[in-house]
Amino acid sequence: MENRDGKVHIEDDEARAAVGNTGLRWVLGIGLTLAIIAMTLVWIIPALTD
Repeated sequence: MENRDGKVHIEDDEARAAVGNTGLRWVLGIGLTLAIIAMTLVWIIPALTD
């Protein structure tokens, strides 16, 4: 962090202070897969019973 001309300048990595989103990708992928399976079952099961 630098103070130039009365303004504070922070590097991108220092300002972000976060880790990669690999965990978020896993959660979104698993959630999408489960949603597709659930929608498929909701569609197939009534079709088989008729």
